Amino acid sequence: MGAGAEVMHQVVPLLEAPFHRCVVKSVEVVEEVVAVAPMPVQVAAPASPKAVVQELKRFSNAGDSVSVEPLQFVPSIRSGSFADIGPRRYMEDEHIRIDDLSAHLAPVLMFSELSAFYGVFDGHGGSDAAAYMKKHAMKLFFEDAEFPQASQEDKMFAESVEDSVRKAFLRADLALADDSLINRSSGTTALTALILGRQLLVANAGDCRAVLCRKGVAVEMSKDHRPTYDAERQRVIESGGYIEDGYLNGVLSVTRALCDWDMKLPQGSASPLIAEPEIRWTTLTEDDEFLIIGCDGIWDVMTSQHAVSTVRKGLRRHDDPERCARELAMEAKRLETFDNLTVIVVCFVSELSGGPASLEPTSNSRLRCCKSLSPEALSKLRRWLDSDH
Repeated sequence: MGAGAEVMHQVVPLLEAPFHRCVVKSVEVVEEVVAVAPMPVQVAAPASPKAVVQELKRFSNAGDSVSVEPLQFVPSIRSGSFADIGPRRYMEDEHIRIDDLSAHLAPVLMFSELSAFYGVFDGHGGSDAAAYMKKHAMKLFFEDAEFPQASQEDKMFAESVEDSVRKAFLRADLALADDSLINRSSGTTALTALILGRQLLVANAGDCRAVLCRKGVAVEMSKDHRPTYDAERQRVIESGGYIEDGYLNGVLSVTRALCDWDMKLPQGSASPLIAEPEIRWTTLTEDDEFLIIGCDGIWDVMTSQHAVSTVRKGLRRHDDPERCARELAMEAKRLETFDNLTVIVVCFVSELSGGPASLEPTSNSRLRCCKSLSPEALSKLRRWLDSDH
């Protein structure tokens, strides 16, 4: 499947009125096929470019004479990941990458539609909490969560899924507190991305980030929970905490995290540091090319748009999400990040159209493919393109 809509081919019995299907610019058009007697073949003179454009306009404006039915986009999931210790002495990041969630959970859970699950856990004060999340995430999020099994895209199902994911974060936080092997002063940020059919749900607690590429434009699917985030600063102050030199209570650089129980108030109390995630939904369309999930080692040194442009250029060059994840991490190292690096790249289309040259179009880009034409032909073509056609 390409970057456009998916075409479903169907064989229709020729009984009364025979039909065939064709696709014009991602729109399915149903045309009646009229049987005619064999006639001698005549070769028509080629139409001028302007005549072709005019005919396409006439055809597209035909109104009720043509039956038009839009095709529904279905993601084509493939992913790649890369992790690197960076300049740190210890690696405290962990991640999960599951492109086929139904196959991974079978026979305990099955989803009737395409499903995938990804997570990045950025530990601090040691790797214990992040390692725990990697090991127990499937149990916490799905197996013990009474995860909703219906997969219709309706409001009730969406609310059930969102509630289940939110409870999974809080359940994980309590499980970390109950595990005697986990140091109570250690913790981890957590960001998960769940895909169910065309629905993408991102849940975040901490400063990892998920960024969607929508036709080359970066769309942030999460907010960094840092003291500089105004909404978080206000929440911290209202719950009795304070910000000192950019740190929560002068100690932690994030305002949401799992574990860190030496900084949290007893369960049920309003605590400056919380584990509850912020959740965002979106419906994927043919404009959505890929998702980047990364720890703060990436975002400390580059913008979301820089990351999207880097990955998009790589996909157009070699179409390998694993290689793109590595290239993004290496770009962060080149920019002198001071943290561990973890990146997941999730593609929603089988391949990106175009090439690197199309990433930065210019006014002359339409003529680049015509270098073999004569100067006279190029001049005529330029006048035609600049005319009101």
